[in-house]
Amino acid sequence: MNNALILIIEDEPEIAEIIGTYLSREGFRVVTAGDGTVGLAHHQRLRPDLVVLDIKLPGQDGYEVLAAIRRRGDTPVIMVTALAEDLDKLQALRIGADDYVVKPFNPLEVVARVKAVLRRTIARDDGQMLRVGPLTIDPQAYRVEVESAAGPVVLGLTRTEFRILAYMALRIGRVFERSELVDACLPEGEALDRTVDSHVSNLRRKLAAAGADGMLVGVRGVGYRLDNTHG
Repeated sequence: MNNALILIIEDEPEIAEIIGTYLSREGFRVVTAGDGTVGLAHHQRLRPDLVVLDIKLPGQDGYEVLAAIRRRGDTPVIMVTALAEDLDKLQALRIGADDYVVKPFNPLEVVARVKAVLRRTIARDDGQMLRVGPLTIDPQAYRVEVESAAGPVVLGLTRTEFRILAYMALRIGRVFERSELVDACLPEGEALDRTVDSHVSNLRRKLAAAGADGMLVGVRGVGYRLDNTHG
């Protein structure tokens, strides 16, 4: 993660400079672009490890730039927005953003988000197929299969549900506190413990429907653990 190249696409030079300065202090290499056209050219030529992308850009807006980046591949992207409405945030995440921050922000928060997203990306890219009981988890394809009597069943998981399951699968039997799952798996900036509960509830329901009931266990007052057995 040290020496990773971060592309900042931001039309406000002061904000770009502040983010870049803080990232540079942490050992990251930084390149900036003031609009989407230049940003996409840098992305094509330099192949950055992560992009910090403002939504309100001259010409192509951040959503259009993000869509173009996603057509090229899976470079991690953190969106920057001055709008706090959930609709904007959810739209960004739905079309492939890995996280977002809302202006005004603390530059240290941006640095922390960059590090967290890069950690998740490294874990995904280095990850081999995980097999836990009847589950086969493919970290690179974001795909989970459950082996059932009728054959393999592919789970239709959201990206956050997949992250929670894959993260827990690396440490079978360990109890994960809700706060840890928030930090490691949830992209939402204001994510709360009860948000984890909602994702886990949906995940447990989908596992049960596919024949893997009882694998994801709640530990009262603490959090959750993933067991190697089910039923």
